[in-house]
Amino acid sequence: MKTMSIREVQDRFEELAHDVEQGETVTVTRDGRPVFDIVPRSMERASQKKGGIDWEAGQAYLRSIGVTDAVPYIADDFDDPLPEDFLLRPLPDK
Repeated sequence: MKTMSIREVQDRFEELAHDVEQGETVTVTRDGRPVFDIVPRSMERASQKKGGIDWEAGQAYLRSIGVTDAVPYIADDFDDPLPEDFLLRPLPDK
């Protein structure tokens, strides 16, 4: 893995693009601190497939603790806009 400053990346972008196409990952720094990584496109897609939420596992867990309906009730007006006077009321003191 290469580490380069932003200025170096700007000066050597064509060479950098070739290295990334060959599978190399480049960490770009600003003032010596990592800012972002440039990764090959194929690695990006592979990492996206690994992450995320496993919905089936979540449902299985809920069933195991006795929850039969994960979302028991959502009001019909759940996503309706709030009334204007609600938005203008001051917050209550604690």
